[in-house]
Amino acid sequence: MTEKIMIEYENQMFLDLFHEDGLLVTGRGLGIDRIFIDFLKLYCDPGNLVLVLNAGDKEKEYFIDELRKQGTSPLPKIITTEYNANDRHSIYMQGGALFVTSRILVVDMLTERLPIDLVTGILVFKAHKIVESCQEAFIIRLYRQKNKVGFVKAFSDSPQSFTAGFCQVERVMKSLFVRKLYLWPRFHASVVSCLEEHKAEVVELHLQLTPAMLACQTALLDLINACIKELKRYNPTFDTDEITVENAITKSFDQIIRLHLDPIWHQLGAKTRQLVADIKTLRLLLKHLTQYDCITFYNLVDSIRSNEITFGQNSGWLFLEAADNLFTHAKERVYGPAKKTKKVKSSEENWDPIKSDAKGPVLEECPKWKILAEILKEIEEENESVSSTLGPGRVLIAAEDDRTCNQIKQYLSDGGHTLLKRLFDKSVGRKTGQKVAEDASAATRGRWKGKGKGKSSAKNTKSKSELTLTQMVDSHNKEEDDDDKTEGDTDSVEEEDKQPPSSDAYYGVLQEPVTVLHPLHGCNDPYGLVRTLKDVQPRYVILYDADMIFVRQLELFKASRPGTPLRVYFLVYAGSVEEQRYLTTLRKEKEAFELLIKEKATMVIPEEREGRLQNDPSLSRNPKSTNASSSTRKGGVEPEPPVQQKIIVDMREFRSELPSLIHRRGIDIEPVTIEVGDYILTPDICVERKSVSDLIGSLNNGRLYNQCAAMSRYYKRPVLLIEFDASKPFTLQGKSQYMSSDISSQDVTSRLALLTLHYPQLRILWCQSPYATAELFEELKLGREQPDAAAAMTVTAETELTEIPEKYNMGPQNFLLKLPGISTKNVYAVMNAVHDLSELVSLSEERIAEILENKAHAKTLWDFLHSEQKQVESTVVQKQPLSKFGKGFKRKR
Repeated sequence: MTEKIMIEYENQMFLDLFHEDGLLVTGRGLGIDRIFIDFLKLYCDPGNLVLVLNAGDKEKEYFIDELRKQGTSPLPKIITTEYNANDRHSIYMQGGALFVTSRILVVDMLTERLPIDLVTGILVFKAHKIVESCQEAFIIRLYRQKNKVGFVKAFSDSPQSFTAGFCQVERVMKSLFVRKLYLWPRFHASVVSCLEEHKAEVVELHLQLTPAMLACQTALLDLINACIKELKRYNPTFDTDEITVENAITKSFDQIIRLHLDPIWHQLGAKTRQLVADIKTLRLLLKHLTQYDCITFYNLVDSIRSNEITFGQNSGWLFLEAADNLFTHAKERVYGPAKKTKKVKSSEENWDPIKSDAKGPVLEECPKWKILAEILKEIEEENESVSSTLGPGRVLIAAEDDRTCNQIKQYLSDGGHTLLKRLFDKSVGRKTGQKVAEDASAATRGRWKGKGKGKSSAKNTKSKSELTLTQMVDSHNKEEDDDDKTEGDTDSVEEEDKQPPSSDAYYGVLQEPVTVLHPLHGCNDPYGLVRTLKDVQPRYVILYDADMIFVRQLELFKASRPGTPLRVYFLVYAGSVEEQRYLTTLRKEKEAFELLIKEKATMVIPEEREGRLQNDPSLSRNPKSTNASSSTRKGGVEPEPPVQQKIIVDMREFRSELPSLIHRRGIDIEPVTIEVGDYILTPDICVERKSVSDLIGSLNNGRLYNQCAAMSRYYKRPVLLIEFDASKPFTLQGKSQYMSSDISSQDVTSRLALLTLHYPQLRILWCQSPYATAELFEELKLGREQPDAAAAMTVTAETELTEIPEKYNMGPQNFLLKLPGISTKNVYAVMNAVHDLSELVSLSEERIAEILENKAHAKTLWDFLHSEQKQVESTVVQKQPLSKFGKGFKRKR
């Protein structure tokens, strides 16, 4: 059991939100998860019934694990589809804090399986994702309609998400039914004073890019700038404030581009699409330049230029002077300067990576590698001097991703030149047939102690297992026998010894230093780095790549352990894209908080926002009630309420937004499991809902055909609802396509046409949003009967036709519809007047005209039935046993 120390500003956050419901917004990395865990701990008592919304699987595991370490009992429960309805009801009645998936919670609320009036409150995590039509907003709405005393507390650490749209924070607060907004940025006075009082020792190391790296960076920025200018020239409506070179180097630039281009993507030309793809490629190159070694960067650059497809389809940046500079200096990092007597040309045939003045490849090392080795050497010397008092300190190296961590591990194990030589031989050397010169390799290996593979005998000279840091990276001392080494990856520490390290060695039972490598991003567990900090308890942290969130986590780590020493080495390239990206992230968050502070000052929030009043207009389910006024001719008396509308909804549909919007329009929804259709509007109207992607997939695998067959079989008015998102691109026909009269099996419109031909009674509804669909459903139900859930559940794909009260046999009816002159408008007139097909053939043309009430259709049908070919076929049929078409149209009663 571990006791958590809360910082002063965390206590203030907790007390503010505890005393009055609201939305808590903090800066990234300021410990909002710690506040959330404190609230979970508070409400885990069985006397409470608290629902936790919007937490992911990894977050649930982390919260429960932290509560377990703090000795909390009982722990929160996770309710999934593994529990049946009765089990869920029992768990609800036991109380405590419950993690429930949104779909299950909505169904349990609608079916009154969850006693809403007994719920103590709701905790909402990642509240910035709450929108009006989402399931979480639907849950809070159902909760407030029947529970006026419970609390709603929301948490978020993404201030920029609240500045994306117009009054976004106010709309989120309206969906949450809260009045208070608590803002805690990093520059808050309480946060600054608390973190400055117990701050870590920070050593900032501003490294200089090599001349070749600086030239590559300049060339890449020029190319990105050229592509952005070209993109704006082709699309003048773009927001020039958002699409800039400064934003292009940030990680959120892809989201900015997607926000502007997704709605019109299908209308863009090939040039614009290629420019977007090229900007993405150049951003990837910019990341590889400072993140990885020269071989990896060179291979990527070389592959782009040597790829004929990429070379031919690019938007033109490959032919700019900046591109020549990029290729030239990327080559220099591997082979050294090119011959000055011969000017490098931009044509592809002059791109020869073998030609170089150097006798062998230069293989420029990453500047951070050498500094990292020096830092580790310094830490090891300091550990030796203070081992008698403080003991050896552990080291945590935080790098961008797993690939960077792996390269650092190989560098510390084998040395820089050996690592680059191996990479060169595997990639560039294999393609060019050139190997690194043995004398250069030997000379380099001589400078690095314990790096070559030939030193494996030196590893086992000691019988004692030692976990050291940098004995393998020493360019000044002599080679010693004790050059065993230890490297840590994301979760463990590896030894280059015969025996793997035990868990005791990892957790510090053996008084020896440990080095752990952990990626900043790319982990499945969002709290993996926080777990590592708590488990390893490092005294030294090397921030190999700049990251705002981890810097604040380190500040929080030190402030919660005021007596424990902590030194942070901050490595960053001065004047580089890496530094600018870090500063831009800080600036954007600060601007987002400043905007929220101004919006909070001018925000007008009604007193009834929390929905605690009995007749709260914000909880009204009639969209017309807020705008319509009472009739003055009737003395302001409201008219009698109409019959309550109801729609039967399939359980699987609660993953979408539509049920929430239907319920908000005053229509009751009844969740049941139905096999035919998704929505039953009336006893006659059955709706199958498809998104555009689902529609295409169902047309390809034939599932939609079977679904339409089942709906047509059991319901008089089957409906196919095609729902698409207005913010995403969609078109049935592109600009370059033309409408053909031929039926194509690959064309969506052709398949839909065939579907309507096979099922003439099928109706297709096109809706651009769930809001439009809910409104359309309401109009379709006007003046119609309400559906029966029990009847809808009995209809399955295997249901016999005799179970459905129908007047006519489906087989002869379908055959009759295939005859010329017969349509859905006159087929019932024929079946009412004629008993079977043989009687139809015996009728005269005049009698058929009377039945069809159309002489042209009658003549077409009579000619078809009495052609010579038909007479021959009918003679053959008469000699055969009675077929299914010999049955009468009407069913026997």
